[in-house]
Amino acid sequence: MCQFRNGMIGGMTFLAAVFAQAGNAGALDKVTVGVFPVSSSLPYFVAVERGFFKEQNIEPTMVRLIGGPPNVAAMISNQIDASAVLVTIEGMNADLKKPGVAMYISLNSQNRTYQMEQFVVRTGYKAQSLKDLKGAKIMSAPGPANVVMARAVLAANGLKENDYSLDQLDMGQHVNAMKAGTFDAGYTLEPNASVMRKMGIARTLESGVIAKYILGDANANAYVGGCALTSDFIASRPDVARRFAAAWDKAIDFINNHPDEARKHLLNNTFTPADVVDTVPMIKYVSSKNLTAKDKAEFQKFIDFSVKTKILPGPIDATKYIKVF
Repeated sequence: MCQFRNGMIGGMTFLAAVFAQAGNAGALDKVTVGVFPVSSSLPYFVAVERGFFKEQNIEPTMVRLIGGPPNVAAMISNQIDASAVLVTIEGMNADLKKPGVAMYISLNSQNRTYQMEQFVVRTGYKAQSLKDLKGAKIMSAPGPANVVMARAVLAANGLKENDYSLDQLDMGQHVNAMKAGTFDAGYTLEPNASVMRKMGIARTLESGVIAKYILGDANANAYVGGCALTSDFIASRPDVARRFAAAWDKAIDFINNHPDEARKHLLNNTFTPADVVDTVPMIKYVSSKNLTAKDKAEFQKFIDFSVKTKILPGPIDATKYIKVF
């Protein structure tokens, strides 16, 4: 009887262990992600809807955050574990305040080929170049980094700040504001520019302006944004962070290899209508592990410009905040 009882207890213990393991295997690790609903957040939407996060046993929770400052505030206070796209100037500013708060697992390049930021003008406004925006009323994508970049590009074209007016405007309002004629021009992001062109309410005056006027080469990689994880997340849950990065890398590979299919994930996730999605320009997504020495030098050059123009309060080695798993 004792032997039977011991065997029964042992069997129950074994089954309990099996069920516990099965329960753990079925539980997804939750990761809170700040998401700015623009086309540069595409890897997040791809990873969610293609099941790449689920393959890594991760359940992301999206927090909609418009622009860099809300993402930075949420990262510093550990309200989010990751930012799907964080402007690198604002990420470096955060790293100066709290070293390691923003660790980039990928960077996004934009230039005249990989288009994101651009100046648009409303239909009928007689401007053929950026220098023709003297006297214009201009809207800008929100956040200090976007505003400073817009002003720096205009300055490179000979315009002083009193030559025009520039106001920040939520990205969701750009199309309607241009349609209403509230502004003459705008420093906007995709997919808004594509939507405006499709509707016939605006045309692109010049794109890829950061690479051309800030880095001095229209074909340079302007690493203006990227996906960042908090160092607290990496330190406290290293395996989950590693698996998150693996899912992100798979999404980047999918976008690079199947851009036409990847574009479909902008629908319902950004301000991109169905009749525009196939023409939205794609930026270049690069996993941190694939960044070359030239890539890192161009990234540092962009950050050094931000220091020189006092967008950033002090020098910083940007490459210290690139995380490779």
